[in-house]
Amino acid sequence: MINRVIIMVLDSFGVGELPDANLYGDEGSNTFKGIYDNTKLNIPNFKKLGLYNIDDIGINNKEEQPIGIYGKATEISKGKNSPVGHWEMSGYVTERAFTTYPDAFPDELIQRFIEESGIKGILCNQKGSGTDFLKQYGEEHIKTGYPIVYTSADSVFQIAAHEDIIPVEELYRICKVARKILNEPKYNVGTVIARPFVGTSADNFTRTYNRKDFEYENFGRTMLDEIYESGKDVIAVGKISDLFTMRGITKALHTEGNTDGIKKTIELLKDNTSGLIFTNLVDFDMLYGHRNNVDGYARALEELDAYIPEIISNLKDDDILIFTADHGCDPSTPSTDHSREYVPIVGYGKQLKENVNIGIRKTYADISATILDIFDLNKLKYGTSFKDEILK
Repeated sequence: MINRVIIMVLDSFGVGELPDANLYGDEGSNTFKGIYDNTKLNIPNFKKLGLYNIDDIGINNKEEQPIGIYGKATEISKGKNSPVGHWEMSGYVTERAFTTYPDAFPDELIQRFIEESGIKGILCNQKGSGTDFLKQYGEEHIKTGYPIVYTSADSVFQIAAHEDIIPVEELYRICKVARKILNEPKYNVGTVIARPFVGTSADNFTRTYNRKDFEYENFGRTMLDEIYESGKDVIAVGKISDLFTMRGITKALHTEGNTDGIKKTIELLKDNTSGLIFTNLVDFDMLYGHRNNVDGYARALEELDAYIPEIISNLKDDDILIFTADHGCDPSTPSTDHSREYVPIVGYGKQLKENVNIGIRKTYADISATILDIFDLNKLKYGTSFKDEILK
């Protein structure tokens, strides 16, 4: 009997373009292969689990006798960002794509945001790189007090502010105002993101880990709801609590980067909990994927890989560990945006078989279908369980 499942999401670690990648401008994207081909990547523990044995990943470095289960999953939701990916792996598929704003936000929306939030004005209102906008508008923001508003290729309304000019809690407040407006169907924006930063000039402005995501709240039922309502624990580590708006979560832990998230997950493994530990490791995406930092991405993978023996040694006999991702963000391509890719599923546990290839799954939701099946809980609309393939 399985008592607890641990999911660790390597945010943006895709393993190859999806068949519909052309619809998103992502032909040729393969986050894993891009890193492998351009660095001396050394992740022996992931290799031993079976990561390199996943079908059709374009890397010839298979393990002869993997000790884990492995495969990859197809995204069927409309979109390629974190909420959509996490919702789908949790059993909810987004059938209507969120609206993107390639020409920035309409004037009437910006004016309404200014009026309802009570601020005096905004800077920027463009589509592009947030770090570039900090350099371009950060000093003007300090002089005027106006927040920096911008978007990207995703459906996001991002608000950047210096922590000494607009305190973090005030930034969160105006983000909540934006979230309320953007919930309306005519705007249909997926995520409002608070982007606090510090520094004294364009040369040293730096984002802080006080980032907070305010997601669209009207998403459907997920495995978190089912597990929570069954009386089990649902512990969110990192931005999971934001992505699910704290719904179906019994406890949330804030993290400051990958290392912090890994260590907090290891500490949670030592507790006598049941149900789900759900961890997001955001640095892969935020610090390396979006910034086309191939070497940094490789080093972050190696850091997590080095922790795998400690993670496994702290698993209880009735635990299952799953590594996966929510989308791609290939740092080796010119694009700095998310990429439409398959995601890996790599698992390990004392009650799991070894060297089992679960193949190419038709949806990320197969992860949640399997977990709900293992816990003997209600099935959701999407996903097919692979429980019988992996349990001893």
